[in-house]
Amino acid sequence: MAEKSLAETITALRGGAVAAEQMVEGCLARIEKADGPVQAWTFLDPEYALAQARALDKARAKGQPIGPLHGIPVGIKDIFDTSDMPTENGTVLHAGRQPQRDSFAVALLRQAGAVIVGKTVTTEMALFTPGKTRNPHDPARTPGGSSSGSAAAVAAGMVPLAVGSQTNGSTIRPAAFCGVVGYKPTHGLISRQGALLLSHTLDHVGIFAASVTDAALLAEIMMVYDGSDPDMRPRARPELSRLAAEELPSSPKLAFLRTSMWGQVDEDAQTAFEALVGRLGRCVEEIELPSLFEVAIDHHRLIQDTEVAVNFAAEYSQGRDKLSQGLVEIIEHGLRVPASEYLRAVAHIPQLVQAHDALLHRYDAILTPAVPGEAPVGTATGNPIFCTAWTLLGVPAVSLPLLRGRHGLPIGVQLLGQRGNDGRLLRTARWITEAIAKQA
Repeated sequence: MAEKSLAETITALRGGAVAAEQMVEGCLARIEKADGPVQAWTFLDPEYALAQARALDKARAKGQPIGPLHGIPVGIKDIFDTSDMPTENGTVLHAGRQPQRDSFAVALLRQAGAVIVGKTVTTEMALFTPGKTRNPHDPARTPGGSSSGSAAAVAAGMVPLAVGSQTNGSTIRPAAFCGVVGYKPTHGLISRQGALLLSHTLDHVGIFAASVTDAALLAEIMMVYDGSDPDMRPRARPELSRLAAEELPSSPKLAFLRTSMWGQVDEDAQTAFEALVGRLGRCVEEIELPSLFEVAIDHHRLIQDTEVAVNFAAEYSQGRDKLSQGLVEIIEHGLRVPASEYLRAVAHIPQLVQAHDALLHRYDAILTPAVPGEAPVGTATGNPIFCTAWTLLGVPAVSLPLLRGRHGLPIGVQLLGQRGNDGRLLRTARWITEAIAKQA
């Protein structure tokens, strides 16, 4: 099964050539082999995962309808409510917490026939204090965060797909460090109902997969309107799978953006990135951002800390002594932010989006670093600075595992698209991945 693409595996499962139970057995065997040094899971019940698969096999045998992800194992970040598994949000304050209902995203995955294998490790409350997960390429290094377990589980081949989230860099960064595809859709395309709320302005559901087309398939399943998420709007579901697989009529036009943080990029990563731009040739032009983007990172922090302080008020008041010092500092900073500064920061987002989208009228995607370099040694989750502005804007972003650093470890390349035009971004990302593979 390992040699098959996800699309081929789904066809085999839906046609009965492979049983869902067989698929999950293989997944569990890989977890048993690989998870010792990686520690990607916070909840895993092998027998229950197999029971889900057997139920799917019985339904298929009876001729009942089966979903587009029939029998595919998926890992779920432990901030998404699951009615049959604990959801503890990476904090002792929520130890043993058992939701009564699935989050909206998890319910859609079940409806599609996915097997929810277990819950993957998150950092504390999906912020910066790390959990137990280590990088599959080198256990002495961080996998990134906060979606550490989801990225590591896919990178180690334990599951083909996993769900995470991003409020700053929590999908793009761990994908870049672990060497998998990480996709953060346009803000408001996937419901966050039933997921831990940090910041309604900044929270996104994130996707981890082995390829761009696999990421498109998983994301498309979850792009269903949910009126309980205040940032969603009724709209047609994007045909991401079809769009991501489409051939481009000609080579894409790409913008290379170093950003003002280029000096924070490791020397070997700078060299690798510039070599990549050279390999892509004449389809790349270097650009600079308008000056109004200079405030984006500060505005992100104001909004994030203020909304975290509001949403974690109960944890702060009832269990401050059980929170990490870093989280306490975020909350206390948020409590001090003047309302006028917060409102000004939120009001500035549409201007930034408009300026960003104006650039994308001339380019298919913006090419920029995802991370400063290889995953750092130690447990700290790494610097999210290259994700911050794009999370604030809510534009689609994808990390592609195209580069290697001095130690042979992955360094992700970030592509940015126009808000709401995720299909175009994923199509361009697939083209770049294939173009670089042909040159190898």
